[in-house]
Amino acid sequence: GFGRAQLQGCTMFEAVEFPSEGALLRGRFYRPERAAPFPAVVMTHGTTATITMALDRYAEIFCQAGLAVLLYDHRNFGSSGGEPRQEINPWIQARGYRDAVSYLHTRTDVRHDRIAIWGDSYSGLIALVAAALDRRVAAVAVQCPTCGAEKPNSEPTDESFQKLQTIFAGGDVSGTPATTTGPLPVVSSDQSGTPSLLKPIQAFKWFIDYGGRHGTLWENRVTRVIPPTPVPFSAYLAAPYIQAATFMMVGRHDEMVHCNLGVTRATYDLLRCPKQWVDIDGGHFGLLYFPSELFDRASSLQRDFLVDALSG
Repeated sequence: GFGRAQLQGCTMFEAVEFPSEGALLRGRFYRPERAAPFPAVVMTHGTTATITMALDRYAEIFCQAGLAVLLYDHRNFGSSGGEPRQEINPWIQARGYRDAVSYLHTRTDVRHDRIAIWGDSYSGLIALVAAALDRRVAAVAVQCPTCGAEKPNSEPTDESFQKLQTIFAGGDVSGTPATTTGPLPVVSSDQSGTPSLLKPIQAFKWFIDYGGRHGTLWENRVTRVIPPTPVPFSAYLAAPYIQAATFMMVGRHDEMVHCNLGVTRATYDLLRCPKQWVDIDGGHFGLLYFPSELFDRASSLQRDFLVDALSG
């Protein structure tokens, strides 16, 4: 595994912020020890997690390999601004990726033609859709992406993709009472007494362990909005339109209901870009435990993909 001593070259980062949807998103810019301009990776967290709940460890590995990393909290979460607090909206989070890429385009130390986006769990879904909708993205890497419990009712078409583009660019993405879940706990050990958004006990164990650490800014409270848009926010519908090289690391026995392996595989099969699929053990949360052999395997495979996809 990687010891802390080996990571001295990239534990240094600067605090950064950039605007998105009327709020300031805040995070870290990790600068590699090499001559600028650098290829860069945009990273953000899954459902309610924050950037210091294991993702900072991935950022260190990527930075050590010579990649700059912009790691930030989604709007309404962690150190980022935005109201209502603890509210997830996939369209707003996808626009956050877009605005993170735009921020990197303002930096002279970043290769604007060599920017990748990375996501875990729910942000894996967001990153796949954002990669289709933002042509500036050169590569996308996701682990345990939340591609859905079932496929959408329709197949991908040029018309549906144009609708996705229109919504993404500035469509109304407000929710309704019927399309809003919560506020409720993120996780709970007692589904009969206190039901939560994420139900498996593995989710409870990881969030309480990692979110409960000092300084993470994690809160066990969430509201999820799925706006009633003309076309649903769907990686399956976006997949044929991704042009960026795509890496999908998928849990063999992912216990999360919205990580249906059949839907994830069908999404992958629709990709027409250079692509790579990797099966991994550990269920949904195994890759988020550090230090561990699973973390070393996952981070090294993702690092190799990103370095290769952003080289040249």
